[in-house]
Amino acid sequence: MLDTDVTAPEVSVVLACRNEEANAEAIAAAVIAKLEPLVETFELIFIDNESSDRTVEIIKAMCARDARIRLIVNTRNFGQMRSPTYGIYQASGRAVISMCSDFQDSPDLLPEFVRRWRAGTDIVLGVRESEKSGPILSFMRDLSYRLQKTFGDYPIIPNATGFGIYDRRVVEAIRALNEPEPFFRALLVETGFPVETITFKRPPRAGGRSNNNFFTLLDFALNGLAGSSKNLLRAPLYAAFLLGMATLFCLFGAAIALAAGRSWQLWLFAAVLEGQFALLFLFLGLLGVQIALISERTRNQPLVLERERINFPADR
Repeated sequence: MLDTDVTAPEVSVVLACRNEEANAEAIAAAVIAKLEPLVETFELIFIDNESSDRTVEIIKAMCARDARIRLIVNTRNFGQMRSPTYGIYQASGRAVISMCSDFQDSPDLLPEFVRRWRAGTDIVLGVRESEKSGPILSFMRDLSYRLQKTFGDYPIIPNATGFGIYDRRVVEAIRALNEPEPFFRALLVETGFPVETITFKRPPRAGGRSNNNFFTLLDFALNGLAGSSKNLLRAPLYAAFLLGMATLFCLFGAAIALAAGRSWQLWLFAAVLEGQFALLFLFLGLLGVQIALISERTRNQPLVLERERINFPADR
């Protein structure tokens, strides 16, 4: 059900953070500076994913000074998929903006996001012009996009991280999917709502270092591929088909060799070996399809557990 509360803010901004003591105040000030001339009512929701520095302390102080700033503190690190998505679900705005707290996403785009949303666009996403990273990370990122394009159930937009504005009905549609590992940028496309994009250059961080490294990005890419692709579970069935065809070819070769009075044992050995692998992949493929069906029927678990929340109304 859509939120029809007339007291709800027009726009909610969800800021995912972890160990961002050097950026928390700066990003809040930048977002407020962009929204105050444009939006009459708005809220900023920080969701902290088990920071070990002074991030929570700093945000609590901001909450005490400004009632529009809210804070959710997770009980542990729930990952880069679940925590930001949970924060989006807790927003009450008629439109929701999701962005990182480390200035990876440019606050300068917020007025254009709001303008296009007010004009009737349900989803507006920021797309980075380029990613400055080493050759290994660049290769892994390109490989991830290719795998998503090949096996994903729905296409994702390259270099769109989810930074953007979403209409309330888009958020509710994604919430209804009850996805336990929500790959949000793919779920946005899955809803079928129209998407517009805005290209931007990634701004420099105000301070601190990124929490991402090769292994966290690899984990994110693999979880995203697994969570947004049921076709991947059917891949063993395709391998089984190809191996089955190879088995028939080798059996045919063995029959021809036997008829010609030539050695046929190797042909038969290859046919038996390929046939065994074909049966194995067939079983794995059928098992994968069953797992996909089970996943569809059992999407029912909380994304995160909260330690505390600050400045939220009593009914939220």
